[in-house]
Amino acid sequence: MDPRIEVIDKRLKDVKRIIAVAGGKGGIGKSSVASTLALILSKMGHKVGLFDLDFSGPSSHIILGIKDYEFPKEDKGIVPSEYYGIKFLSIISFSEENPSPLRGIDISNAVIELLAITQWGSLDYLIIDMPPGIGDATLDIIRIIKRAEFIVITTPSKLSIQTVKKSLQLLLELKVPIIGVIENMLDRSVYPNSPFVVLRRTGKSRKFTKSLSIKEQVKAFNIPFLGEIYFDKDFEDSIGNVNKLYNTSFAQSLKRIVLKILQNYPTK
Repeated sequence: MDPRIEVIDKRLKDVKRIIAVAGGKGGIGKSSVASTLALILSKMGHKVGLFDLDFSGPSSHIILGIKDYEFPKEDKGIVPSEYYGIKFLSIISFSEENPSPLRGIDISNAVIELLAITQWGSLDYLIIDMPPGIGDATLDIIRIIKRAEFIVITTPSKLSIQTVKKSLQLLLELKVPIIGVIENMLDRSVYPNSPFVVLRRTGKSRKFTKSLSIKEQVKAFNIPFLGEIYFDKDFEDSIGNVNKLYNTSFAQSLKRIVLKILQNYPTK
C-alpha cells in the first residue's frame, strides 16, 4: 500500500466537508460551478479551499481572476495561497500556463502527491474541481477520499445527460455519497405550448426536447435534483472579476442551490 494514502487522511482531518464537482464531459460549466461555489461559501463566512484537479485544462484560476499564482509556500508540506478568502491550489501553481501532459500512472501519482503534501489546515469546505468524465483522477479521488461527496453537473443536452448517467451509475455502484445534480445552461426561452427549450451558447441557438426532463431522469436514480441554472449572457464578461461574477444571475441561482445544500447538509 502506498504510504502516502495514510498521510492524506491526516492532511484532511480538519476539513469538515469535501465536495467534488464533477460532470460527464467538458464544456458544461463544471469549473464555473466549482469556482463560484467556493466564492459563495467564502462570502458566507465559511473557511473554504478550492483544489483544481483538472490537470489538462485548469480554468478555476481564470474564472476567479487569479494571475499572480506562485509556487506554494513550504512548511512541513506546501501551503496553498489564499485569494478572496479561498485557499487555492492548481497545477498552474507548478507548471504556470505550460501544458501538463500527464497520463495513466502519472496522473495518479500527481493526485496522491498533491493530496499528501498539501497543508489545507482547518476548513469548513474543500471544493474539488474534477476533470470531466470518469478517468484516473476521478477514480483516485473516489478511492482515496472516501468521504468526498459529489455534485454532478449536466446541461439539457442529450450528450451531457447520457454521460452523466454513466457517472451517476458508477458513483452509485461504488456507494459514493452524491449530494445531487445541477442542470446548467438552461435558457429561459421556453416557448408556450412547445416541446422545445432553446439553449444558446456562443451566440448560436440549439434545440433540445423538453421531454428530456433532466429532473425526472435524475429522480429515476433516486438522487436529489438540486436545481437549474439558466444561461447567463453576462457570465462571460464576469470571468476574471469576482465582484462581477458574484453578482451574475448565474451566481445568484447557484447561491439559492447552495442554501438548499447547507440546509440539508449542515457542516458537522
